[in-house]
Amino acid sequence: MPRRKTSLKSNRVNKRKHTRNLKVKTQLKKALKKFQELVIQKNANEAKVFLAKVFSQLDKAAKKKIIHPATANRKKSRLMRRLSKSA
Repeated sequence: MPRRKTSLKSNRVNKRKHTRNLKVKTQLKKALKKFQELVIQKNANEAKVFLAKVFSQLDKAAKKKIIHPATANRKKSRLMRRLSKSA
């Protein structure tokens, strides 16, 4: 257990950030899975509409430094490729 006030505050802040990051990551994973299901079911129109939402979530997570920006770009590229192959 830390003794200094700054260390105690740092622990509190880290805990808050961890819960926020975890929430964003789980929402992102759910969105990616839903998109994959739409592609598998051959719902191209719905997948295109939903892809915009997934892109938005990826960009927001990258902006908040929850995931690396290059990771977000790579995932977006792969999702676009997967959508174009299915269509």
